[in-house]
Amino acid sequence: MKMTAWLKGFGKWIALGGALAFAACSSYVPEGGMAEMAPSAGARDAAKPESRTRAAEERPGLATGFGEKVRDPWQKESFVRSSNGPAGTGMIYYNDEDGVEAMNGYRYKTESLTQVAGGMVEWGIKGRFGYWPAYRSGGKLFVEGKAGSNYSIVVKNRCRSRVEVVLSVDGLDVIDGKAASVRKRGYVIAAGETLEVKGWRTSWETVAKFEFSSVADSYANRRHGYTRNVGVIGIAVFGEKGVDPWKWMPREVNTRQTANPFAEDP
Repeated sequence: MKMTAWLKGFGKWIALGGALAFAACSSYVPEGGMAEMAPSAGARDAAKPESRTRAAEERPGLATGFGEKVRDPWQKESFVRSSNGPAGTGMIYYNDEDGVEAMNGYRYKTESLTQVAGGMVEWGIKGRFGYWPAYRSGGKLFVEGKAGSNYSIVVKNRCRSRVEVVLSVDGLDVIDGKAASVRKRGYVIAAGETLEVKGWRTSWETVAKFEFSSVADSYANRRHGYTRNVGVIGIAVFGEKGVDPWKWMPREVNTRQTANPFAEDP
């Protein structure tokens, strides 16, 4: 009888251990975690000093909120960087119409996609019906958005080799929702492929859409209570170790394809 009781008890411990192990595996996320749902407005305001809450509510212009959750599967790939530092970085400022005009004064409309890291990639900010209007002024790129609308970050790899890109919105990493850093890992893009990042990553399968919002309703404010860096989207580009990203770039390919077999002396 004693032996039977002991076996039953041991079986319960085994079952409990298996359940815990399964739970741990099913909830596994990358190092640093993934972006979390922002707290409600009431919880947010209660957790922050009154002065900080008031400051966020008084700031004009656009920021980025935590929008509708949608399916967007992602499979993390191994990638060894060619160096600790990025091959190049870039930034795109965004705001509403009045904000863009106030930020840069004289402006001229430009192409929606812009190159970074010496042309390794080109990127831009896309809306539901195409790219949002883009303007240049003082060497900076500005995108004009609209409150309540969604957007995505589009990055095209122009190299004949893979690249890794670390993306940030309002100073926050788009994968874990915490302070952005070039030391964090990002998305790997195959040669010649295009990546579209639709929102804050909440799991391997889903993201919360990037949504133009007020500063008070931004993810930066609701999650962290900090809005100093709202209004800017960043990118850091890394090449792969042991691979020359410039080999067989479009210019070299074009030069070879247009070579003249009977050219006159130079």
